[in-house]
Amino acid sequence: METLTTHGALFLVSMLAATILPGSSEAALLALITREPHQAITLTATATVGNSLGGIINWCFGRWLLFYADRRWFPASLKQLQKASEVFRRYGIWSLLFSWVPIVGDPLTVVAGVLKVPFVPFAILTVLGKLARYLVLIGAWRALMGS
Repeated sequence: METLTTHGALFLVSMLAATILPGSSEAALLALITREPHQAITLTATATVGNSLGGIINWCFGRWLLFYADRRWFPASLKQLQKASEVFRRYGIWSLLFSWVPIVGDPLTVVAGVLKVPFVPFAILTVLGKLARYLVLIGAWRALMGS
């Protein structure tokens, strides 16, 4: 039961970190892997799915709810959306591999929705980028900790 609760909490933290709340799914993931190293694969998968779902929610906001962009609860400010639009115009759909990057990443997923990027390529690139970030983070953490 504890594993289910742990994974559920990580899922929620990871999802919310990619949407409306500032937060660090990375810190939560590393703390849990440090506490339960035998769960590293399932914890990484849980964080990836949760954070990717947060990106999908942002895509939906961009696709169907952009007229609320001036609201406080919207996942990106107008300034962030403008910066993300510039990045998207410059690098195209491949910029979604960087949807995990702080400050620019979440707005990138909103802009992808605004620009009506097809869902399947959006989801694949977003998941791959978020998973790669967690794998690099865990590798660096293990290297630093000597394990």
